[in-house]
Amino acid sequence: MKGNIYVIAGPSGVGKGTVLKRVFQLDDNLSLSISATTRSPRVGEIDGVNYYFVTRERFDQIVAEDGFLEYAEYVGNRYGTPLKPVLDKAAEGFDVILEIEVQGCMQVMDKLPEAKGIFILPPSIEALEKRLRGRESEPDDVIRKRLDTAKIELGHVNKFDYFVVNDTIENAANQIVNIIKSNR
Repeated sequence: MKGNIYVIAGPSGVGKGTVLKRVFQLDDNLSLSISATTRSPRVGEIDGVNYYFVTRERFDQIVAEDGFLEYAEYVGNRYGTPLKPVLDKAAEGFDVILEIEVQGCMQVMDKLPEAKGIFILPPSIEALEKRLRGRESEPDDVIRKRLDTAKIELGHVNKFDYFVVNDTIENAANQIVNIIKSNR
């Protein structure tokens, strides 16, 4: 494999997508893995760009075909990383970024020990709650579940190769780019 594979995780609402958007502006040798999910699209999300939005039945079919690098259930929905595109992009020399949940990261790092894990931390639990509520896309009970899950996920930070605190988008993005460049 010519390129490296990075699994980026952190609690829901920590700003993974926003930070990674900036990372991709700073480094043009990266490829973002697109995950499949059974959840409904949020406003503005596009199938095949943000996620592959699939039915539970189709998701189960891909699992049966061993077509995922990892998959997990998270807050009532399923998410998975299609295997072939990740390996193809790495073989072409791109560093591949997987933006996935903690459960999925553990699976990837078990299957691909050479993959590097980067955990994005919130500055505080209070800041995380404020970000989740600021989305205004989910009811209070879902936000509570996400916060409860976040507290459990934060206990796994020591299983990752690196951690970055998302205090500002620019700072977090620069730290991630520096990590990637140091591994080339």
